[in-house]
Amino acid sequence: MIVAATTENFSELSLSDALQRIADLEYTAVEIAIADNSNHITPSDVARDRNEAHAILRKSHRLEVTSFYVEIGGTGAEHYQQFEAICELARICKVVTLNVPSAELGTPFNEEVEHLRRLVDIADDYGAKVCIRNQSGRQASDPDTIKVLCDNVDNLGLAFDPSIYICGPDAGKDTDKVQPYVGHVYLRDTSASDFQVKVGQGEVDYGRVIAQLSAFNYRRALCVDVVEMPGIEHSAEMRKMRLLLESLL
Repeated sequence: MIVAATTENFSELSLSDALQRIADLEYTAVEIAIADNSNHITPSDVARDRNEAHAILRKSHRLEVTSFYVEIGGTGAEHYQQFEAICELARICKVVTLNVPSAELGTPFNEEVEHLRRLVDIADDYGAKVCIRNQSGRQASDPDTIKVLCDNVDNLGLAFDPSIYICGPDAGKDTDKVQPYVGHVYLRDTSASDFQVKVGQGEVDYGRVIAQLSAFNYRRALCVDVVEMPGIEHSAEMRKMRLLLESLL
């Protein structure tokens, strides 16, 4: 396993500055967010000029790019065209893992299955793997639903975030059944009342998370996803998380 950071946590900076900050914090790997609301790089940027997007990503300060987080606002043909452009960029950059949100709750289940199958089919052509991110308020929140989605969409993986099973409407749910599908991991510290707290003040059992992943021969990233909190030094929290995770590997 490798400890990484996501550029989403430095959204106020330029992409170059975000990557420099991550490197300064002595991370060796990074997830790059490609989203419509990003100040860094958007799906339309990639679709418009993949070569330019690649040139931007090459300035990664020697960080290993472990994954892309992909959030596309467009619908219909535009959505799949932009996703395919990102898959082509992933192949150029030798990135395998593409993490995407699932549909909001209330979306017809069969519609979500067909959408995910189409994403996986596109990604397969470029040697990439799609992982759905488990998030409260979305289809991929309840572990039983995640298992059914992954069983119905061949080669679909899970971008696993244990925090939603500690704080929020999905707290307390058993995640053992989804461990075989994990293809990416997001980590922060979380308490029963707060989705993010200072490192060491929450209830995330990192040792247990890593042991569960190891049982299924997980070899990919543990991605630190720590946003800024008022009155707390963000860089110090990012550094503490890296050191903690590295001490457990």
